Amino acid sequence: MKLVTFTAGAGQRVGVADPDACMVFDVSALLPTGAGLLDVIETWHDHRATLVREHTRQPRHALDEVALHAPIPTPRRDIFCVGKNYRDHVLEFGRSGYDQPDRSQDMPEFPVVFSKATTSVNGPFADIDPHTGVTSELDYEAELGVIIGRGGRGISREDAFEHVWGYTIVNDVTARDLQRKHKQWLIGKSLDTHCPMGPWAATADEIADVTALQVQSWVNGEARQSAPVKDLIFDIPELIATISAGITLQPGDLIATGTPAGVGIGFDPPKFMVTGDVIEVEITGLGRQRNTIA
Repeated sequence: MKLVTFTAGAGQRVGVADPDACMVFDVSALLPTGAGLLDVIETWHDHRATLVREHTRQPRHALDEVALHAPIPTPRRDIFCVGKNYRDHVLEFGRSGYDQPDRSQDMPEFPVVFSKATTSVNGPFADIDPHTGVTSELDYEAELGVIIGRGGRGISREDAFEHVWGYTIVNDVTARDLQRKHKQWLIGKSLDTHCPMGPWAATADEIADVTALQVQSWVNGEARQSAPVKDLIFDIPELIATISAGITLQPGDLIATGTPAGVGIGFDPPKFMVTGDVIEVEITGLGRQRNTIA
């Protein structure tokens, strides 16, 4: 199933999207009062059968007549993000001079994990705040987002996919000058509106082979990034095992798995985003975002 958070009038609703029919079914009446998608993920076994059986009997709206928000508009805690997880991106990042402490093009020995504040989450079609006066080097990073369904600590590689509820798209918008200036990534990655998410969250059973998904991005119609998930240096089971080794993962936690080569700092000179630019991100089966720099 493809689940969305949307508005069609007052108040956010939970829906099941049918992109082929260009419809969204409002399933809020099938859920506890006030439940959002995060609540649904946390109690998925209680709701899955009902949603599968009953969603087409619920009120429907044309997809182009509703406002789609990030599937999880307010995550429970910061998003786990992974840097330097595609080989060609490691090379372009090293060449750019934005790496710290030097221009290293060495492959990482272990996953590079950082966080992105929950307040950075933004809708899949909403404007991105350029934060002029704070940053002048705005970049994009198309990424596959993994959504945890069953929490746990010390999760093994072999059991990792049993803890995955589903997948979504994340654009890890980055203020490169802040990333370099502070010599760490939290501030440069976490400015408000700098994490467009969605348009929907697809349950794991929708994706036959997650490694075959293609991650792509465009800026003003110009193709920038394109790589399959199988090119990850550290795959999804390794990321889940690494993060959960000493940190308890919780239902609804998000892991942004890293971005392919083709980001703005990969060009000479860099191609930073400015007001009016349109960034689109698409991943096979997970839809397509379209955000404008305000």
